[in-house]
Amino acid sequence: MSAIHEFEGIQALADALRQGRLSAAELAGEALRAARAHGDSKLFLHIDEDLTLAQAREADAAIAAGRAGPLTGIPIAHKDLFVTRGWRTTAASRMLADYVSPFDATVVARLHEAGAVSLGKLSCDEFAMGSANENAVGGPVRNPWDPDRIPGGSSGGSAAAVAARLVLGATGTDTGGSVRQPAALCGVSGIKPTYGTVSRYGIVAYASSLDQAGPIARSARDLVPLLDAISGFDPLDSTSLQTCDGRANAPGRVLADYRQACERLQAAGARPLEGLRIGVPREFFNEGLAAEVGAAIEAALSVFESLGARRVEISLPRTALSIPAYYVIAPAEASSNLSRYDGVRYGHRAANYGDLADMTSRSRTEGFGDEVRRRILVGTYVLSHGYYDAYYLQAQRVRRMIADDFRKAFAEDCDLIMGPVTPTVARRIGDNRQDPIADWLGDIYTLGVSLAGLPGMSIPCGFGGGSRPLPIGLQIIGNYFDEGRLLALADRYQQATDWHQRTPGQQ
Repeated sequence: MSAIHEFEGIQALADALRQGRLSAAELAGEALRAARAHGDSKLFLHIDEDLTLAQAREADAAIAAGRAGPLTGIPIAHKDLFVTRGWRTTAASRMLADYVSPFDATVVARLHEAGAVSLGKLSCDEFAMGSANENAVGGPVRNPWDPDRIPGGSSGGSAAAVAARLVLGATGTDTGGSVRQPAALCGVSGIKPTYGTVSRYGIVAYASSLDQAGPIARSARDLVPLLDAISGFDPLDSTSLQTCDGRANAPGRVLADYRQACERLQAAGARPLEGLRIGVPREFFNEGLAAEVGAAIEAALSVFESLGARRVEISLPRTALSIPAYYVIAPAEASSNLSRYDGVRYGHRAANYGDLADMTSRSRTEGFGDEVRRRILVGTYVLSHGYYDAYYLQAQRVRRMIADDFRKAFAEDCDLIMGPVTPTVARRIGDNRQDPIADWLGDIYTLGVSLAGLPGMSIPCGFGGGSRPLPIGLQIIGNYFDEGRLLALADRYQQATDWHQRTPGQQ
């Protein structure tokens, strides 16, 4: 068992490292052994001990020189969608089975600069296409709470590694809920920031207008230094924001906003959330929501009310339309982005083929899995002549209306929005094998946030699942660039509850 288990969070471990109670190299060695011991869970796709220990020695040197920051020496790992020098970047696909990037993604580089120590690359759904982490080339990742269950996707390896206490933080990407959903199903905390606040440079592209990097950690408090380190304008990303709501989009903004919000909450006394309006969409509590999930969400809302918040029923009338809109727009962008994998420049190339067209066709057929091929075909269809206006443009109009619904709610009715992340607890691996579209319906509560580009997060709020408890997540949605306040409110909830402190096997 790694020493990570002995510490409450990132701050406690960082203090121990600075005080010399253990070294980053010793910690990294223990974490690597624990990661290899979890091989049956298929969490890691690539581990390189030499690379990890080299980073750990850098961290020890920084600590000795008095240059330690909040993440110096902290063990993390990266979703296998972020390109990395040294470690392979495969996007969990045969198409990129042996690819090693000549450069680091901006998120990877910034965490390295902050002193974090990477254990390697974590499994995900192939090219981030999936909600269960069953589509990885290495096989399905297993949920630490029940190895027969999915961890959620596409960042399932990241959430499972944090839940198993192998790392204190992990990177993920959220296109339609792929940070929030696995965080909910694995009983950890995860946040998708406002679109454009974190660089997409070096992230293997799925749907460019939706993809957004976000961290996963045990608690909201642990998310703060991770998100703060990776946020900020990046000239290498054409969609990166230079300013946000009149403020510079720079490292330090999230931490400053979080501290400011925490100070206000602390000054408010016994009822720190007095005056806060929590919007609860009636569309989130429909017949598709499992009773045990609904009960856990209601209990969480009661905690916020006990702290002074006021519950307000709101409507997001186009919630149901987020599914068809997303599953037109995202596959359309994927069809364009994945056209670069043609067997010519890089990626898998078929061994036997006739002419150039046959080589491209065979290479893609062999290199891509079923779900990726399915989404490419859908995307190519909706972009084709005669269907572009009927499907793609119409979906973009619906996307604008969904964003307007959120804007109206924040302008007129509430300060933030809360509800479930997923309709049910984690299902069993293979349950939807005969009906792959069924997983798409499970994204109903997360897709609208992504389509609108809003920040949203998931924090643990209870358990369901009967004799073998399975985590349930509460979704908190904020207005644009409101990450600091979301994290402060989530932290206040976690001070009043202990769901985020539960570990697999503890129940």
